[in-house]
Amino acid sequence: MDDGELARRVIEAAPGIDREAEAELYRRFARRVRLYGRRHLRDAHLAEDLMQQVMLVTLDSLRRGRLREPERIASFVLSTCRMSLIDQKRTAARRDRLLERFGEDLVPDGPGEPTSALDRERLIGCLERLSERERSVIVASFFNGEDAQQVGSALDVSPGNVRVIRHRALERLRGCMNVERRS
Repeated sequence: MDDGELARRVIEAAPGIDREAEAELYRRFARRVRLYGRRHLRDAHLAEDLMQQVMLVTLDSLRRGRLREPERIASFVLSTCRMSLIDQKRTAARRDRLLERFGEDLVPDGPGEPTSALDRERLIGCLERLSERERSVIVASFFNGEDAQQVGSALDVSPGNVRVIRHRALERLRGCMNVERRS
């Protein structure tokens, strides 16, 4: 069975799951994705993470019938690898910019002393007051470094809706923390 036929089997099994076809698809592509990741990331652990993410996106796309040309599954997997790497680089750049801009606020006042700019206990309490959906968006966006598309896919909402939820949740956190907004 070629790759396209295998992809069609996964698509046709929806809403059920054809575990045998998915396992075979995984066997065929996971190694390639891992090698691609090692080549471009130069880190075995990051390559493993990339492989897991790409295979999850691939299987999810097949299960939901989002792949229009199953015979081009290899191209889809490679494109997903490229886009995931671009997202990782964008996230790292955004994190670096944020650290450069706000990094001084995160440095403790002294050894073992909490930072004056961030009251961790208050932040935890404020996060707990958010709805589950808002908290999920905040955690996925800022702690996991996911973009609106990834968060929306996981929560089954549009990327625009994710941005609105994130904006409102941040406003609620600012209000709870009594923090003035920086420009």
